Amino acid sequence: MIRLEDLRIFLFAADNGSLSAAARQLDLTPAVASVGLKRLEAELGTRLLARSTRSLRLTPDGERYLQYARNVMEQVDAGRNAVAHGRRMIGGAVSLSVPSDLGRHALLEWLDEFQVQYPDVSLQVRIGDHVTDMFRAPIGLAIRYGVPEDSTLVALPLAPDNRRVLCASPAYFARHGRPETPADLRRHNCLRFALSDTLHDRWTFFSGGKPDVVSVRGNRSSDDGELVRRWAVAGFGIAYKSRLDVLNDLRAGRLEAALTGFDGEGAPLHLVCAHRTMLSPTVNALRDFLLQRIGAYLA
Repeated sequence: MIRLEDLRIFLFAADNGSLSAAARQLDLTPAVASVGLKRLEAELGTRLLARSTRSLRLTPDGERYLQYARNVMEQVDAGRNAVAHGRRMIGGAVSLSVPSDLGRHALLEWLDEFQVQYPDVSLQVRIGDHVTDMFRAPIGLAIRYGVPEDSTLVALPLAPDNRRVLCASPAYFARHGRPETPADLRRHNCLRFALSDTLHDRWTFFSGGKPDVVSVRGNRSSDDGELVRRWAVAGFGIAYKSRLDVLNDLRAGRLEAALTGFDGEGAPLHLVCAHRTMLSPTVNALRDFLLQRIGAYLA
């Protein structure tokens, strides 16, 4: 296999008419440069440079091969420069997975604004609550609640202090009363969320830093977070949702919070990617933009 460093030695030697001069420019010893040139010639099965103690000149095969070698190195250097430029600019394709509820009622609008600000960015968006395998799926980034179980993933905080809030519609509370303690939830119809075939039916609340875990039941469950919120707004039961998901409903009065004397479970929001080499200027710009929008949304 032809090595790029051997091609470079050949080109510098041909341009300078001297192998020792090529070695100096490439910061190599003359012996290393000589070995590289001999390795290239052995790979091609011909002499490229006729060498003597005082002179160096291209052989006929060397003259024929010179332009091909030059084209190869020009393409390699152009590719390297393109990659370097791409990592400095804000643009290109971004594949992103977002949660169903927050995605539809807030994130999609914010992403529209992001593309207006950065028109060279192309977005590929998937909506859903299932955990994406970042190493197998064609997804570069994911916005997800909680801390990834895979510690090799890079999780950039977007809303680190976000928590869950217990809520239901005013009509539901008018019919069934308002729970005063977590234990009261056992007599309520609780709208449960299922993720990766796991039904989240143990809800945790905190009082004075101490956890209070209650097993809940209900006649509706779904693996779509937006559907659970819609059921709550429609008055079908009581939900335990991320505050980010229901903030608009709480402000508009479509939902009301309960157990306000208790702290809900933490639901930190992160921008997740597979490794730090993916933190391009575009990804950093997206994260800064979302931090600003989420901060304003929560204010």
